[in-house]
Amino acid sequence: MNGLLRQFPNILSALRLVAAPCTAWLILDHADGAAVCVFGFAGLSDALDGFLAKRFALTSRFGAWLDPAADKLLMLASFVTLTIIGAVPFWLTALVIGRDAAIVLGVLLARALDAPLQIAPLLVGKASTVVQVVYIALVLLLLALDVSLPRVIFAGVIAVAALTLASFFAYAYVWLQAVAAGRHAAQ
Repeated sequence: MNGLLRQFPNILSALRLVAAPCTAWLILDHADGAAVCVFGFAGLSDALDGFLAKRFALTSRFGAWLDPAADKLLMLASFVTLTIIGAVPFWLTALVIGRDAAIVLGVLLARALDAPLQIAPLLVGKASTVVQVVYIALVLLLLALDVSLPRVIFAGVIAVAALTLASFFAYAYVWLQAVAAGRHAAQ
């Protein structure tokens, strides 16, 4: 039982991996109420696995990889499918995906350049993720309730875009500092 308890945060993350395609399918199938429930479950499982991992030191190298991968897959699936049905603007989805892709490419490039890049989440990056999750949850909830609140959705779009851009520039600044330090150390 102790082994199962140690793996419980990873099990929750794995369930989020499953929740991502389920959420996407439910959105495409216009089962908006069920999509809200699955997305909500995924959000609660993320909070619970984070709490358990930190509170009871149930962390693992695999979990450190699986947790953010599950989160990103859920957000990617949600943004893309909501864009397909016309509930989220294409440019916003492209911005969110582009930022994540730029971060991954930046890490890979820093490694190739032997730059001393410290990989750690920034506060603005965490805030960006929270706003994205709230925005997706709001869009799904409004679809499920068949309610139109264009000003609220517009405010959400602006908040997601602003924080996504702010986090992109913050991570780009960290990357540029690491590359400069690497070049300075090489001289």
